[in-house]
Amino acid sequence: MPELPEVETVVRGVRPSLVGRIITDVWLDWPRGLVGPAPEVFKERLKGQRVQSINRRAKYIVIRLDADYLLVHLKMTGRLYVVPDDFQEKADQWVHFRFQLDNAHQLRFSDSRKFGRVYLVENAEDVTGELGPEPLSDEFTADVFSERLAKRKGTIKPLLLNQAFVAGVGNIYADESLHLAHILPTRKAESLTPLEVKALWQAIRQALASGLEREGASVNWYRKPDGSKGSAQDNLYVYGQTGQVCKTCQQAVIEKIVVGQRGTHFCPNCQK
Repeated sequence: MPELPEVETVVRGVRPSLVGRIITDVWLDWPRGLVGPAPEVFKERLKGQRVQSINRRAKYIVIRLDADYLLVHLKMTGRLYVVPDDFQEKADQWVHFRFQLDNAHQLRFSDSRKFGRVYLVENAEDVTGELGPEPLSDEFTADVFSERLAKRKGTIKPLLLNQAFVAGVGNIYADESLHLAHILPTRKAESLTPLEVKALWQAIRQALASGLEREGASVNWYRKPDGSKGSAQDNLYVYGQTGQVCKTCQQAVIEKIVVGQRGTHFCPNCQK
């Protein structure tokens, strides 16, 4: 599933083509992917609204319109892109939402597995209100992370995936963060020392910043809005590296186990 770096890359990719444009028509063929009003109401409410801004909150793409907020969650296989009306490409075979713009272009949402979701709400916080802090924001300090962690118990890996704890971290960057901090994914959150907590805070920010700099990790379905791949997958230390010699210690082989029902990658030497 696309995580913070991937979703932020999508937002940055479509922003220049969307901001200031007016939605003139809407087509959809997958009502189950819509959260909010009925399809006909959804279409009519959107018509005539201008895109004021587009940003990201956790793994949500948040499009602010004149009167509403249009949110998109890509889930596993979603792809969002803006193209001319007559443009065709392979991803179009899985398009389930088309938003006609006033300049002969369309915003298209392609999703082969149909897990993605589209929301139309008056207040974005109706969807995002329960999310945790943004890990790359200035407000997400080491002290804030430590205070939030002190209130939690349980295994550290699933906790990092909890969007109410910290927003935008998924399986890839949780594994990478724990490796960079030299913390075993099966450790209990309450067992971490103050030094380990600070190391993990730094590692989360480092892993996400690195992923964003490389425009996301195209390990499965994720593609940038122009259809090209990100390059973060070429810089991963443990995720997807099962059986490979650890790049950090150059001694042990990366192992994969299941933690909290999620495949989890780690180095048994670096993360004892």
